[in-house]
Amino acid sequence: MKQLTIIKVGGAIVEENSALNILLASFAAIDGAKILVHGGGRLATVMCNRLGIESRMIDGRRITDEETLNVVTMVYGGLVNKNIVARLQSLGVNAVGLTGADMNVIRSEKRPVKDIDYGYAGDVKEVCIDAFNMLLEGGFIPVLSPLTHDGKGLMLNTNADTIASETAKAMSKVYDVTLIYCFEKSGVLQDEHDDTSVISRLDSALYAEYVSKGIITGGMIPKLDNAFRAIASGVRRVIITKASALNAPEQGTVIE
Repeated sequence: MKQLTIIKVGGAIVEENSALNILLASFAAIDGAKILVHGGGRLATVMCNRLGIESRMIDGRRITDEETLNVVTMVYGGLVNKNIVARLQSLGVNAVGLTGADMNVIRSEKRPVKDIDYGYAGDVKEVCIDAFNMLLEGGFIPVLSPLTHDGKGLMLNTNADTIASETAKAMSKVYDVTLIYCFEKSGVLQDEHDDTSVISRLDSALYAEYVSKGIITGGMIPKLDNAFRAIASGVRRVIITKASALNAPEQGTVIE
């Protein structure tokens, strides 16, 4: 089975030119088929502020009303995505920037209202394996922004970690997939204030223990939940590491 590496890079890295340049150079050096998924939420917040649009967040999730949807579509699908594509092209990577609507690669449905109305937020329902195969086999490198569509003409703001995980799960049917989450920390930490306290290996039992003891908390929990769901669905391994260590994944946290 062919190898496929899917990298998700967080918004903080996207914002910092030097960190982004290191990440993209490392990404360019990865052999074989690969896909890059990016965030960009902080830049969207900056743009909302400039336009006088209130940014509302609940548990790290953006409330996406109609005005905010317009901003995130412009920032994620335009500014951030095309900046990354242009930089990858300068490194000899034949990148193609996509939202979920392009080639119908990822279709979602608008999140139903329960306790919280997240507005125009999308929950992934289908990843088009054939479309990704067509691009990868043609030598193109997909760069996915955190936007999907509902198949009825509506764009939806969709969590980038989820897009990376759902894409990895779908593509594991035809590829041997490694999913790597890159952010500003060295991995999953035993002490969030000590960047050297990396947990090198995690399985589901150890994860549950660390959560119960309060060692793993906050935004790392949904990231790891996505990781373990990906493993359960056929992804070979998930790595959480620092962007600058992309080509030395053993330095981060490995989930298998």
